[in-house]
Amino acid sequence: MQCRERYNSQAELLENAREFRRRRLPVDVMVQDWQYWGKYGWSAMRFDEVSYPDPAAMVKDLHAMDMRFMLSVWAAIGRDSELGKQVAGLGYYIEETNWVDMFNPEAAQFYARNQSRRLSTLGIDAWWQDATEPENDDLAGREMFGGPGERVRLTYPLQVSRTVYNGQRSFDPGRRVMILTRSAFLGQQRYASATWSGDIGSDWDTLRRQVPAGLNMAAAGYPYWTVDAGGFFRPGKGQYTDPAYHECFLRWLQYATFLPLQRVHGYQTDTELWRFGETVERVGRQYLELRYRLMPYLYSMGADCWRTGAPLMRPLVFDFPNDAKALDQTHSYMFGRALHVAPVLKGGVERWPVYLPSTPGGWYDYWTGERRQGGQVHDVPAPLDRIPVHVRAGSIVAHGPVTQSTAESIRDRIVLHVYPGADGSCEVYEDGGLDYAYEQGDHAIVTCRWNDATRTLTLRRAAGKPVGAYASSRFKAVLHGQGGDVAEPVEMTFGVKGASHRFR
Repeated sequence: MQCRERYNSQAELLENAREFRRRRLPVDVMVQDWQYWGKYGWSAMRFDEVSYPDPAAMVKDLHAMDMRFMLSVWAAIGRDSELGKQVAGLGYYIEETNWVDMFNPEAAQFYARNQSRRLSTLGIDAWWQDATEPENDDLAGREMFGGPGERVRLTYPLQVSRTVYNGQRSFDPGRRVMILTRSAFLGQQRYASATWSGDIGSDWDTLRRQVPAGLNMAAAGYPYWTVDAGGFFRPGKGQYTDPAYHECFLRWLQYATFLPLQRVHGYQTDTELWRFGETVERVGRQYLELRYRLMPYLYSMGADCWRTGAPLMRPLVFDFPNDAKALDQTHSYMFGRALHVAPVLKGGVERWPVYLPSTPGGWYDYWTGERRQGGQVHDVPAPLDRIPVHVRAGSIVAHGPVTQSTAESIRDRIVLHVYPGADGSCEVYEDGGLDYAYEQGDHAIVTCRWNDATRTLTLRRAAGKPVGAYASSRFKAVLHGQGGDVAEPVEMTFGVKGASHRFR
């Protein structure tokens, strides 16, 4: 997700979107932050035509570039706006505040109906429901539909997410809902709602504190969480030329590559990678491309989360409950079942200490293929272009090609990377991507199993539509070995009965 505070016009947003494509920097979502409503008043659910003469055409232009559009919408609506006057006339505000009373079902329905009619009809793909705290303690001392404000205010973001989710599923039932909010409450993930850590600083200490913050969210059952990569409150104009900030920013972007959502944002900042010089653009491109190469793995993790509730990122205790040293690690984590991630959280270093939990067969350095034992700390090379990532032995990690967005088909271009040393399995999941047909079984799952003793990889269609409807009917498979050796890719074509291959 490409975001900044803020794009100031339709022309500016589209110009930057085209530049991403021209430079071949992968991106799926362009985000419009606040103030686009201009003369119409705060969060009036209208674009000011002076700067945004044709928002529907803007969205169509983005779609033509295989991009999606996310819009910032607030639950606080200015009372001087045309929409705000309707809210006030109906008694749908929380007393004297500007916050719509989402605890009142009628008020919530009114809000959802207007968001659908005024904005969804423009083709907008995703919603940035900002400031759902609500901010400034505005609800303290207020009586609301749900009770005293100070008691129920923490549940307000849950009400907003539920309102928007139910509204879109009613208004446009065939299109998936995507919501990003600044605050969350237990159970909010049921409403297609992700959250991020808010308006944070941009120093090393802030970056360090993001890791346990995100793991706490995951441990609480909230799977989709992210950060403002690079920090929200940036160090002014010097950020574009300061090598010290560039180092911190790149470490932040590397960390964000292994979060449920990868997102860049920044206050009063043109956050596009090319603004920061050749090094940032070069290393940044490496991680954007890695994110897209990992998309089959990521999407399959998302499907597993949908089916089981398992978070995408999680504390090591989830996977290694019997390793006492693993329980003490607060700044490294598992990203799915296969990948161990240890972000670099300090400047001026070329190596980073990494504790790898005890596991049969040990671990592989993702970058070099070097084999490392579990149950001990390793001093791992970590130059500026490398975040320490290890793959658990026995893992099968699905990769795709480098694409510029998820709109590009990767069918028949998936490569299964097998890391021997233990038995293992994975599932590769696919569906239509933008609709809810998967809820009725319109999806495909291919189960991949590795038998370490016989060095055999077996593929089976586990569920869903016939292979070829969504899931690839042809995979390539590569076997990793000692010292970074990789066997020649093997093509595996299979039908209903599946396929297997024994590596020598």
